[in-house]
Order: sequence, then C-alpha cells, then structure tokens
Amino acid sequence: MGNLALCTSLFRTDATTSEPVSSGRFVTRRICKGIIYYYTPVTAAEHQTVYLAKDSQTTATLFPISSSLSSETPSHTAIFSQMQTDTAFNSRPLLLFFSWLGAQPGAVAKYRDLYLDHGMDVLLIQSSVMHFLWPRWGLNYGLEILNLLEEPPFTGRFILVHASSIGGYTFTQLLIHIAQQPKQHAGLAHRVIGHIYDSLVVGSLDHMATGLGKTLLPRLEGFIKTTAMLYFRLFKSHTADLYESSIQVFYNNPVTSPALFFFSENDAMCNPAALEKLMNCWRQKGVSVHSRKWKESTHAAHLRCHPEEYVSTLQHFLSSLPIPSHKSNI
Repeated sequence: MGNLALCTSLFRTDATTSEPVSSGRFVTRRICKGIIYYYTPVTAAEHQTVYLAKDSQTTATLFPISSSLSSETPSHTAIFSQMQTDTAFNSRPLLLFFSWLGAQPGAVAKYRDLYLDHGMDVLLIQSSVMHFLWPRWGLNYGLEILNLLEEPPFTGRFILVHASSIGGYTFTQLLIHIAQQPKQHAGLAHRVIGHIYDSLVVGSLDHMATGLGKTLLPRLEGFIKTTAMLYFRLFKSHTADLYESSIQVFYNNPVTSPALFFFSENDAMCNPAALEKLMNCWRQKGVSVHSRKWKESTHAAHLRCHPEEYVSTLQHFLSSLPIPSHKSNI
C-alpha cells in the first residue's frame, strides 16, 4: 500500500520525515519518501497583512482580555501568533512539482527557485518507475498525495500544478481518484488555479516503452523498450488497460483551470499530433489552453535548452492566473 501511513501528517517524526532544514533563503522539509516541501519563512509583512485583515471584534471575542490571567494559562498571544502564521501560509499558492523520472537535485532546483521567487511554496513530488510499471501502486501513491494536500499546512490553499514527463502520469493518478470520488475530492480540483505540462508522454505504448529505455538505461534502450512492450502484453489487464483508462480520465480532466503545454516536434516520447488533439479537445470543453512548441529541443529539458523563451512563456501564463504573489517577477 506504499507510504500512506507515513504521509498522513506533515509534522510526524519518523524515519522518513525530517526536521526542517533552513538554507537561509528557504526551508526544506522531507515529508516522506519522494515528497519534499520547500517554503520560505513567514515574513513580518505577511504577519502584518494577516493581522490587519483580522476583524478586531472577532479577535476580542476569541481572546478576551482578562486581568486575572494566570502565568500557567497558555498564552493567548502565542496562540494568536500561530493562527496568524497558519493564515499567512494559507495565503500563499502551493506549487505541486511532479518531476521527471530520475530528476537530479540541481535540475529540479532551477524550477523550484522559479516558483519560490514568484512567492509560492513548492511541494516536490517524485515518481518511481514502479508507480508506472504497476499502476495500482501509482494509484495508491496518488491517494497518499491527495490525503497529504488535506493536511496542514496544505489544506485549503490555491494550487498550481507543474508536471514534467512521467510526472504527468503521476498527476493523472490523483485525477482518477477525483473523478471516481467527486464528492470527496472535488474541493481539491477547484483549488487548482492552473496546470502546466512539460514534455508530457503522449501517444502509444511504443512511446511509453521508448521513454523507459531512454530514462532507465540509455545504453540498453532497445533492450529495455522490447522488454517493456513484452511486459505490457503479458500483463495487459494490469498495465495497458489501466493506461488507457488513465488517458480517458486525462482527456476528461476534472481540473478545468487554464493549462500550459511545453513540447517539441523531435521528442521521441511524445507524438505532437496526439498532443495537439488533446489540447483541441480541452479547448472544445471550454478550457483555456496555451502552448509553446519548439522544432528541436530535449525531453524534460526545455528550460535548459530554451531558457529565455521558456521563462517568458511561463511568466506570461502565470500573470494571467489569479495568483496572490509576493514577488513581482520570476
């Protein structure tokens, strides 16, 4: 069943949950295996904004001043300060970054810093190849993430999704749960104010198998691809059939906020025609879809290959969203 018990609370202390580590600019906290939370400490300005937003009468009702307050009584000031901190965190959008398979910390840091500079906190969600090879495990992982997003300090926050390569598959596992249990998870779908897809793996099983070969062992790409195709055929009801179901859920995505796609014509893991068909399908459903296509680029490395165009397109997209930002530019 995965790490469900380990991800039920951000502030649990166990073998997979680390204490916060501050780098000066931001704080890093490992929630559980594969999930890391990056956030900037609440500033004095954010505290002041929250304080001014509070209704003084409500505050007086919740925390009446009493001259008989004993030294043993919990400090009302401390409690109120914690409430301010929680509210300040909740005012920040949360970026869910579903990284590509085998993403290195240095490469991920470039995306993380883009969003931290835009005044967002970042929840890095890494995928395991086993989440893909055995989709039931991927579904369990998706449920873990959904449950985590209903825990403090994530509950109720606006969410922006950025999924790269296999990260799109992992995000789709969340969408499957939302589609299957709309009453239970619809609130989260409504919290997503935008979704970004970078190098989405789109097309046939052949594209998926190619992706595995290029990602796992590039030197044995042909062997890995052939083995993967055989595996998909042998366990069709547990793999290929479930992939097809996931694709249908993605086509009928319960998240209808604006979307942005980054892709290239020479990506062996993406069929541009199939991706264009998907985008047109969403447009027909009323979704605002934006895209940036390159004739030549590298899978899951468009930011490295085309930094100025990538950042400019991303900035333009973010500026169109209702994001309360603490910084003016990326």
